[in-house]
Amino acid sequence: PTLRGALGVVGPYDRVVLHPGVYEEQAEVALKVPVELVGLGRLGEVALLVCMEQQCPTARLCNLVFMPPWFSTVVYKTSWGHVQLDNCNFEGAQLQVRGPGTCQARFCSFSQGSSAHLLGVVLSLLDSCDFSGSDTASVTVEGPPVSERNWACKHLAALARTLPSCSVSGNNDSPPRGRLAGSTGGHQPPGANVKKEHVSIEDWQRRTGVDAVCQGTVIEDCWSDGDRSEGEEENQDGGGTNNTKNQFTLDYKIPCDHHGLSHLLKPRPDGSLPLASSPDPPSVTPEPLTFQQELDRDPEAQMLAASTLGCILRRCLFREGKGGVHLSNYGQARLEGNVFRGLNYAVRCIQNSTIVMLRNDVCECRASGVFLRLSAQGLIAENNIHSNGEAGLDIRKGANPIIVCNKIHSGLRSGVVVLGNGKGSIRSNQIFNNKEAGVYILFSGNPVVSGNHIFQGQAAGIAINENGRGIITENVIKENQWGGVDIRRGGDPILKNNYICYGYSDGVVVGERGRGLIEGNHVYCNKGCGVWVMSSSLPQLLGNYITHNCMYGLAVFSEGREGQENLNEEGELFAWESDLDSEDERHSSRRSISVALVESNCMNYNGAVGLYVKSSEPLNVFANLVNGNRGTGIAVLQSSQLTRLVTNCILENGRGGVTVEKDCRVELRGNGIYKNSGHGVGFSGNGQIVENDVVGNRGYGIQVSGGADIKVMRNRVQPAQGCGIAVLGPVKGVVHDNLLFQGHPGNKKTLLHMDPGNESCVLRNNSVLRHNNSCTSAPPWVLENPPPRPLASSPSGLSSSQYPSRLGISMTTRISATVESGCHSGSMFCSIL
Repeated sequence: PTLRGALGVVGPYDRVVLHPGVYEEQAEVALKVPVELVGLGRLGEVALLVCMEQQCPTARLCNLVFMPPWFSTVVYKTSWGHVQLDNCNFEGAQLQVRGPGTCQARFCSFSQGSSAHLLGVVLSLLDSCDFSGSDTASVTVEGPPVSERNWACKHLAALARTLPSCSVSGNNDSPPRGRLAGSTGGHQPPGANVKKEHVSIEDWQRRTGVDAVCQGTVIEDCWSDGDRSEGEEENQDGGGTNNTKNQFTLDYKIPCDHHGLSHLLKPRPDGSLPLASSPDPPSVTPEPLTFQQELDRDPEAQMLAASTLGCILRRCLFREGKGGVHLSNYGQARLEGNVFRGLNYAVRCIQNSTIVMLRNDVCECRASGVFLRLSAQGLIAENNIHSNGEAGLDIRKGANPIIVCNKIHSGLRSGVVVLGNGKGSIRSNQIFNNKEAGVYILFSGNPVVSGNHIFQGQAAGIAINENGRGIITENVIKENQWGGVDIRRGGDPILKNNYICYGYSDGVVVGERGRGLIEGNHVYCNKGCGVWVMSSSLPQLLGNYITHNCMYGLAVFSEGREGQENLNEEGELFAWESDLDSEDERHSSRRSISVALVESNCMNYNGAVGLYVKSSEPLNVFANLVNGNRGTGIAVLQSSQLTRLVTNCILENGRGGVTVEKDCRVELRGNGIYKNSGHGVGFSGNGQIVENDVVGNRGYGIQVSGGADIKVMRNRVQPAQGCGIAVLGPVKGVVHDNLLFQGHPGNKKTLLHMDPGNESCVLRNNSVLRHNNSCTSAPPWVLENPPPRPLASSPSGLSSSQYPSRLGISMTTRISATVESGCHSGSMFCSIL
């Protein structure tokens, strides 16, 4: 008549058949011998209001409904035996398994706040179960697996390995066709992992509605890239063309093609053009690696993918509750092929726990989908994480997971957030269509972000903010609404060898107090600037290709722009502040850099000025190639501190080579300024023009005007049509030891001109060379001793051909040598990284 009475008379391995009805016990019932309890009839016809404790090696429960008795919510518990649950329902009840006890549950339902608690369990398997309406977490895994194992562990481990590898079906959202090439399966040889997407600049304009010239996109109303000085207007041949190919010839041409950066412009052995001289943007971007390729190169990920410790959940559905799976205190779990939908969070892994998540669907969580903190770790691979209210993945407090080959998309906030000393390796994921940054790093977060495709986001692709760090390499970051990479407020990443392209704003934004090493990136076809740097920031830009952007190539600017400052709401900032370990950690910086550095970059074919400077901070610009831009090569409009332009090649730009406005402090030294469509150098500020080669420019060679205080020394100048060196207005300073060559025999301008009445400028020891037309046997002029500038070695001693650099991230040594100048003594810039 009663369940207790039946259990009192069973023998080992007997089967107890329960007829339809409700069985209630007023005290705990113990299972002392191995037994099988089976309910007759349909599921739901046999209900148990009991609390059972298993005190035997094994038990099986089938076709039963468990509801909690009046005195406890725990309906079944075991601390050393193995229990198998088939086709059972738990309603408002709790299953509790303690190690070395084990559990296998198949086709069970946990509803109305039911849950499974696994404490110190070595191995348990939950397969094809349904969890709904939980009050806390549906499955809690707590504590390290106990060392003692029961008899069922071997059986469960074999079962876990023989189950077929499952994948989520139905709800696997794909990115729009044609926008992203998917990963190809299987092994591929090195170099085969490449997406060939041939996009011409016209295709890009057609896709995005961008005018090729992008006229009027300069930022300052008071200074337009279209304004020409009087000298340039005089030398127009009537047409006023903007073409970078000059419509004039030099009768006495001085060859200058063999300057120190010419190797960046010469055709390759196969006849193709290098990036620096190609009129088309790059057509090839790397593909994300497949999961198998990632496993092949990462032994730790391989080991985690093969592990079967802890709680294994397969093909389960978690829905409409507070939480899915919660791991704590060295717990271990493996989640494969599950669906998490409509929860507060799907997975929460804390306190040194380890999670392996493979091919799960995580969607519509009200908070973050997967939350890792307090030194949690594990492998999260090939999941579809989408449409969550907060971040898809949230990594904090020393958590260090491996996140590979996931789709993380359509989130109402960011794709991945790393903060509060969180780490992690985020590789080969597709991160797209999130409302905030695809990857957001802040508050001393320090992940490795490598080989991902981050695209079509409604804010920045990657944002590094509030003292965030990180190593960000070889990602494809494209078609984002804000900056491809946005660095602000103490953000200090290493940004290396990424493709940052086709953005609807700027490629890279280094905002207020931003820092970082930005090296070897391809920044192209962005609607705004290639790189936008605020004055109070101190980045290092080394060996980047900044090409085919609609506005400036690189803009160093002192005033902020509207609408891009707040990457997150203040409430979210305050919520995250509580996660910080210490103020000291927040305000520490990896490197002490005192001057922003722009070195060995190629700034080509941009829609306006190549390098635009309107800054109140010092700036060093060394060994860059600035060519083919539609506007001036380099324009310095404001520079109260010293801007140093040293050993750059400024070539074939649509307007002048270098323009310096009044009240700017600029040093021009060792540059090659060739074949620009306006003046070679237009200088109205204070400083020095020393040892430059200014040859073949359409306007004047060097025009010094206004109230400049300047030294013009040891330059070699050949204009096409205008003056070689023109001193206009009340200029103060000296012009001496310059060598001037005649360019065009019909040029009526004097090669060396100074306004009459100027008594404050000294001309001394300048040489003017003219051809004698009657003497046809005269040898052509050449630039020798030294050869055409810039000379082959950059100030750092590194050849520009090494960029994009493949140097090791941990050991890059750069020492900038002293450059002779009257403005300072000793090394202007020295840093050991």
